Amino acid sequence: MGISVRERADIIGTYRHVAVRLMETLARWVPSTAELEVKTLFGRHIWDLAQHADALGRRGPDLRAGLHFDLPPTGEYRAVLDQVAAAPETAQRVTGFYDGLLVDLAARYRRYLERTDSLLDEPTVRILERILTDYTRMQDDRDAVQRERPDLRLADGAWSERVRRQAAAVTEATAFRPAPQAVEAE
Repeated sequence: MGISVRERADIIGTYRHVAVRLMETLARWVPSTAELEVKTLFGRHIWDLAQHADALGRRGPDLRAGLHFDLPPTGEYRAVLDQVAAAPETAQRVTGFYDGLLVDLAARYRRYLERTDSLLDEPTVRILERILTDYTRMQDDRDAVQRERPDLRLADGAWSERVRRQAAAVTEATAFRPAPQAVEAE
């Protein structure tokens, strides 16, 4: 059985919530990040994430949810987002965000694309494919900054690996809404 319209709305609402949360995380990091190259990187990607959130939010009415429908993820996934958002050092922030969260979200989007009907859900497919392309460019942007500033690489890859493992351990990030109850005829 495919993904119902309501389930699609919940998943896309969760993806929108996460995009907004990532955008807000980068925005909070900009003032406390000393490296100008990273401030610039974060600034460009705040804009990208805002575009992602808007595109996902505009999908809501088509899926019988409101415009910019937003559904917070499960507590387990929020904990992963919180962990990365709390990273104190620039190298941890960069690595946790680009090698941890974006890698996990890309994998989730690809799984969604594999499960959905590409004809019936074509607008969502196009949005997610665009986001995946943007994620690749965002990671390339990060790579360019790290080439200029090798001090922004973590010597130990354990941090990003831990973030990826913890995120991947959350098999379902969407906290689906309960199905509406059928109204009994009197």
